[in-house]
Amino acid sequence: MTISPVIRLHPDDGVVIARASLPPGTVVADGVTTVDRIPSGHKIAIKPIAEGEPVKRYGQIIGFATQAIAPGQHVHVQNCGMGDFSKDYAYCADVKPTPNFDLPATFEGIRRPDGRVATRNYIGILTSVNCSAHVASLVADVFKKNPFTGDNPLADFPNVDGVVALTHKTGCGMTQNEPLALLRRTLGGYARHVNFSHVIVLGLGCEVNQIGGLMEEQKLAGRLRAMDIQEVGGTRKTVEAGIAFVREALADANKVKRETVPASELTVALQCGGSDGYSGVSANPALGAASDLIVRHGGTVILSETPETYGAEHLLTRRAVSREVGEKLVDLMRWWDEYTAREGAEMNANPSPGNKAGGLTTILEKSLGAMAKAGTTNLVEVLRYAEPVTKKGFVFMDTPGYDPVAATGQVAGGANLVCFTTGRGSVFGCKPAPSIKLATNTPMYKRMEEDMDVNCGTILEGEESVEQCGQRIFELILKTASGQPTKSESFDFGGAEFAPWVLGATM
Repeated sequence: MTISPVIRLHPDDGVVIARASLPPGTVVADGVTTVDRIPSGHKIAIKPIAEGEPVKRYGQIIGFATQAIAPGQHVHVQNCGMGDFSKDYAYCADVKPTPNFDLPATFEGIRRPDGRVATRNYIGILTSVNCSAHVASLVADVFKKNPFTGDNPLADFPNVDGVVALTHKTGCGMTQNEPLALLRRTLGGYARHVNFSHVIVLGLGCEVNQIGGLMEEQKLAGRLRAMDIQEVGGTRKTVEAGIAFVREALADANKVKRETVPASELTVALQCGGSDGYSGVSANPALGAASDLIVRHGGTVILSETPETYGAEHLLTRRAVSREVGEKLVDLMRWWDEYTAREGAEMNANPSPGNKAGGLTTILEKSLGAMAKAGTTNLVEVLRYAEPVTKKGFVFMDTPGYDPVAATGQVAGGANLVCFTTGRGSVFGCKPAPSIKLATNTPMYKRMEEDMDVNCGTILEGEESVEQCGQRIFELILKTASGQPTKSESFDFGGAEFAPWVLGATM
């Protein structure tokens, strides 16, 4: 079977996508031949596009021609840019029933005493402030497994996945309003996270983010052990006390056993990073198909990265279960417009150099591809950063587009597993939740196979459909939730990537 050298995503599109690097003179569609050399994953015009005319991909506007574009020309930043256009929010217009499967899928999870289900079993060390970060790391390092030598101080505790210190760069020198509340909401979400059996929080003692205030505001009394370095008596004494706490907790943490639980206990964070021109064609739609399966089995998926939904939000408001939910999403977009203007930036600054090298031209194009991760089910709720996710189904959480910050908010909200698509090759973990990496294209997958869990490039090569790849991803999600390690876990990723969203001035 001969495969076309390009991908056309919608009949209304004025561009097609190169499956591989194409030389000038390549016939791509309807007698159109390439005028320029077209890099892999980039766009080629298949009809004349006048200056100022919309450029369409996915049947949607991804930008406007900044100069006349002839058929066969490379369409990218040199001739396509942002522009204003009206959007029809059509609240709730596309809401449809989402019937659950009669026989829900299952996985082997860890049922906690409060009824919640974990996919991993960690002991966590949180910090109230950056000033206690090193001390927290000293405690965790005593119990650290070495992925290269195989040395494992937890060998006698096989049911404990690890001891992890989650440190950050803030907690003091901050205004005592929204920035502090956001940090406390994030830390509270991690302190309550189902994948932690025990948690200790270490502070310095004089910081703005006082541990007492954190515990009171987030209702954490009885959930964690708290220590202030100044009160305990300095670094050595605090490290010794922290080590003693972990050693005391290990025997109890090791008592857990996995049991068969329904897939409705899954809360999956949807992430993309290092996106390319194939992200919206292969890995993101395939993850969307898996997301639909999770929702139909009664579970939850969380789409985030608000700047990477910008310009495509009108497609999600149509799926909102109520006008109120849809308006929450539109309000977020307005906040981001004001936020970027206040900071002297613009939303189209979001696509990174790597995104552009991979074929993505504008934030509109990136957003349309990114939202495919959420599949086709109804949007049931819109939440602030790190707010607890309490509803089943497809949920949107406000986060920046920066992957570590976005994923941190999703896990704080309760995600017990992360699915992360990448075209350029992001390496990422997110303890205490396992992170599955999905490659958009085969060359990158083969180059970075030690870091990638799934190759979605099979879609581009015609080896399987989006739905078949989505089924494969869903099956891996169940295995991972049952304890099968991911590639990022094999390298012990996930501690350094903890990154709460920092708002406001540093005082």
